Amino acid sequence: MSPLHLSGTVLPDGEPRDLWIQDGKLSFEPVPGAETLSSGGFVVPGLVDAHCHPGLGPHGGLSVEEAADQAATDRDAGTLLIRDCGLPLDVRPLQSRADLPTIIRCGRHLALPKRYIPGFAIELDDPALLPEAVAEQARDGDGWVKLVGDWIDRGQGDLAPLWPDDVLAEAIRVAHDLGARVTAHVFGEAALPGLISAGIDCLEHGTALSPDQLAELARRNVALVPTLINIENFPGIADKAGKYPTYAAHMRALHAGVGEMVSSAVEAGVRVFAGTDAGGMVAHGRIADEVEALHRAGMSRTQALASASWEAREWLGHPGIEHGAPADLIVYADDPRADLAALHHPTHIVLGGTVFH
Repeated sequence: MSPLHLSGTVLPDGEPRDLWIQDGKLSFEPVPGAETLSSGGFVVPGLVDAHCHPGLGPHGGLSVEEAADQAATDRDAGTLLIRDCGLPLDVRPLQSRADLPTIIRCGRHLALPKRYIPGFAIELDDPALLPEAVAEQARDGDGWVKLVGDWIDRGQGDLAPLWPDDVLAEAIRVAHDLGARVTAHVFGEAALPGLISAGIDCLEHGTALSPDQLAELARRNVALVPTLINIENFPGIADKAGKYPTYAAHMRALHAGVGEMVSSAVEAGVRVFAGTDAGGMVAHGRIADEVEALHRAGMSRTQALASASWEAREWLGHPGIEHGAPADLIVYADDPRADLAALHHPTHIVLGGTVFH
């Protein structure tokens, strides 16, 4: 691989500088014989989709080949780091491919029978089995475990929690003892107090979070990945739930209030990150749409961009544009801090030092 040189305004510092790439790594020192890839423009650390499912389709797991195609679609949109956030497929073969984004595996969703989308999760016969199952996923994954915190309970006709509070607390303690963080899918109000008090590390969606709960998330340093472009599906889900009118009305109300919730989260100091929830009802390659949605919900353009780039990388333990770091970066002709539409039009996408665009 021949060494490369590029120059431009490097984010997040916003200072013009020269960069070199040799053997897949970034260098701040000149590399003799480097070919100039780009001069000018804006250089951004590779984008991050913090809630993504390469290998998941609307009805369950896909083949490894289909998962690779999905991950390549994400790469071509600028996503160079993925937190998979729950898969019924073992995507370790994708992790060994230099042409695909880095993938942080969360393992399998953990749920109860008939309390999540069929074919997606490990379904435990007894809630008391959760700590043992969390330990297994923590040992097998890449530092994250994914719980289903709530889902429709057809007996109640509405969203309801899956796990008793004491079981949640024990399960999260077990994960922490094994060095893993825990995140949870949660839409409604009822599951939130138990998840937060149990020591959850992150919430996915979190559509019903109240101002007081957002303040508590900020105090506890609990992250939020609101998946706004997926929440846009709530009215359609409600339209198909005619047998459960309370649930349908609840989903419409959660959809109506999600923008205000995200705005309040930002004001409260909650760490909010971009995630598309691609792989179920959302197509892959839509990270720019999620960043724009976060901006419409109250984040500044720079905050929204950071939530899908350098701040998300720091949160997940991966470097940005640093001397010696993997050369994962994107070049844009226009400044995405001024107009997020620039994210749809990368000039160059560089993954591990290889130019893909």
